[in-house]
Amino acid sequence: MHIFYSPDIVGNSYQLSESEAKHCSCVLRLTVGDLIYLVDGRGNFYTAKIVDLSQKKCMVDISDVKSNYEQRNYKLHIAIAPTKNIDRFEWFLEKATEIGIDEITPIVCEHSERQILKTERSEKVIVAAAKQSIKAFLPKINEITSFRKIVEQNFDGQKLIAHCYEGEKISLQKIIKPHKNVLIFIGPEGDFSKNEILLARQNNFTEISLGNSRLRTETAAVHACSTVCLVNEK
Repeated sequence: MHIFYSPDIVGNSYQLSESEAKHCSCVLRLTVGDLIYLVDGRGNFYTAKIVDLSQKKCMVDISDVKSNYEQRNYKLHIAIAPTKNIDRFEWFLEKATEIGIDEITPIVCEHSERQILKTERSEKVIVAAAKQSIKAFLPKINEITSFRKIVEQNFDGQKLIAHCYEGEKISLQKIIKPHKNVLIFIGPEGDFSKNEILLARQNNFTEISLGNSRLRTETAAVHACSTVCLVNEK
């Protein structure tokens, strides 16, 4: 199944970008008459037939569209401090997209080692992962922002924060309510500060545990994403 990201589809005919046309003809070796599939990032899944193809041009006719393709009945939003090593953060973006996530907010914390992030590059990683995993809904990645700004925003659903400090914490697997929206905060490599934990408590966040192992930032975020999805599949 050959999937192409096509965010600007209008009508029953569509022209792929020049780079996608080259990929069709030179890499995939597709020909006129072959079926391909398009996703627009808004939940629509299209079946289309190639009607004109060259190295620079690929025209298709759309024969079928499925709306809200595999839409889940909950929303998962992860706010995460990007890692110093950008490859590790992009690995999280890729795996979270493949597993299933709706929104990602990179945050700057007191112990953050990265305070600048190019969302254009992140979006490319997300698009590639969405195509690979056949996702019709494209996760939204927000601009990097402060911990305080996000923690103080209203959110309709469960609000959770994971950290490694001693004290009473609830297992993520036990606290997740199926089919409910959830916002999970994942801290930097040096963890959240105690002041940030206090601010989260003041804004009605519940402190959670991701298990007994001390996880890297990106591993913790993928583990959280996977746990939420598994609980909702039961």
